[in-house]
Amino acid sequence: MSLLQAQDVCVSLSGRPVLQTVSVAAHGGEFIAVIGPNGAGKSTLLTVLAGLLAPGRGTVHLDGRALSGYAPRELARQRAYLPQNPRCDWPLPVERVVALGLTPGLPAFGGFPPADQARIDTALQACDLYSRRQQSVTTLSGGELARTMLARALVGDPAILIVDEPIAGLDPRHALDAMRRLARLAHEEQRLVIAAVHDLTLALRYATRVWALSDGCLLADGPPATTLTAELLRELFDVAACVSGTGTSAYVDYA
Repeated sequence: MSLLQAQDVCVSLSGRPVLQTVSVAAHGGEFIAVIGPNGAGKSTLLTVLAGLLAPGRGTVHLDGRALSGYAPRELARQRAYLPQNPRCDWPLPVERVVALGLTPGLPAFGGFPPADQARIDTALQACDLYSRRQQSVTTLSGGELARTMLARALVGDPAILIVDEPIAGLDPRHALDAMRRLARLAHEEQRLVIAAVHDLTLALRYATRVWALSDGCLLADGPPATTLTAELLRELFDVAACVSGTGTSAYVDYA
């Protein structure tokens, strides 16, 4: 079971502090929703945890080993990262784009090895893309492209999945499907899932834990049902809101 730890992480971009002494730890089996207003530092934290941005100060370790000590290919075998607003400007078939989440040894042309083909098919079906497999990604809708990129992140069966706003642009059905899929990866397959999420109701229903960020600082860390208090929501978003209901019927009620 993977253990990802960040200790006293600080990041400044263009001279502006973006993360300020953030310390978090997460392990396999957790689905962590990272919440906070625009500019809170969510995307920066995810890129640091993914090993794609070195902090100015502080450390990040995976299973007791500094991320900086991993070769890129070695790290890629263990974690997948899906950025916010991913793009693909080449007219590749959906199937080929999803396959990019597998090893660099895949053939550039022709069919896939049987084992890899099975994994690709599973990812396409999970993201409701099987009928689009030969369609060019440049002809997809925004939501279909978002699902394609999520399938690409899922296809390699990573132990750690870090995704930045995976349900942005998705219709309600596919947003629910994506959150349920991420929850299953954590609960049933004991993977670590960390996702920046703006839909607080879906975070409340499906995440096991919430990291709340504001102005680059970690304000709260805990189970959604007890962490998403009216006081915290007011501090984060300057809105009057509270949590109503329980379990998968819970929702954030705005005044």
